[in-house]
Amino acid sequence: MAVTIFRGCFFDAGKEIMSRELLETMPDVMDAKQLAEVLRISKAGAYNLLNSPDFPTLRIGGRKLVMKQDLLDWLRSHTNGKG
Repeated sequence: MAVTIFRGCFFDAGKEIMSRELLETMPDVMDAKQLAEVLRISKAGAYNLLNSPDFPTLRIGGRKLVMKQDLLDWLRSHTNGKG
């Protein structure tokens, strides 16, 4: 996933995937469904991310979650440009 940050927003292939407003309203801990909604990807795509070795997955019991700040850090570390 190659993401670019511009003016506090995240873009993928020129398409905005997260606005500043969305970032402020997203929960601190997200499951696959919430992650899919936030990134505007399919639920299967969210599970693919949660199963990726370099993705910051939080496992509680059988649940796979991601913390908001870890997601933002991960996105920043996978950007093509700095914002």
